[in-house]
Amino acid sequence: MQLAKGYNETFERLKGLLGHMPGVGEKTAERLAYHILRLPEAEAFELADAIRDVKKRVRQCSICYHFSEQDPCAICSDPARDHSTICVVEQSQDVLSMEQSGYRGLYHVLGGRLAPLEGMGPDDLTVGALIGRIAGGQAQEVILACNPDMEGEATALFVSEALEGLPVRLTRLARGIPAGSHLEYANASVLGDALEGRREVQRQSDSTENGGDSQ
Repeated sequence: MQLAKGYNETFERLKGLLGHMPGVGEKTAERLAYHILRLPEAEAFELADAIRDVKKRVRQCSICYHFSEQDPCAICSDPARDHSTICVVEQSQDVLSMEQSGYRGLYHVLGGRLAPLEGMGPDDLTVGALIGRIAGGQAQEVILACNPDMEGEATALFVSEALEGLPVRLTRLARGIPAGSHLEYANASVLGDALEGRREVQRQSDSTENGGDSQ
């Protein structure tokens, strides 16, 4: 399809912006751009309005950092939730997956994972806020629910070391989730089993107390 003069620049700008989205390559961006181009005007403007509204109205909860239209979010402000348990996840979409598993405690969203090649380091994660929540709240257990891949394992280790010495039980999801997968793609029943079978995290202080420094 030959584009009319003066049309290329606008179309290419849309395609380029779509191509910046995760998992969207050049061909997919082009298909999406053509799809939007063919949409009825009212439907296209409705999509644009939805994007504008989500950027204006949705913010991170000041307690758990989950995306929400209210602050604190509905989960943090729900008195029926188990406030003694905090499930630590990498991203907001992981909260939705955990909810489907039947978990009814609180959450803490790290905002990413340790991935130096992607420019994500320790200072980019909300671990400091998590420590503050544990020190000043009623949490008795922290469940590490990072993704079971290399970056997720490194992130879980970093968080567990950061929580060293705090009076809280530290657990991890059981290995019902295949290595290398992500929570957002996990089956709800598999995730529920992994949550149910979670195990204690071995801490440095535990190893020392159990004679880890013996010859």
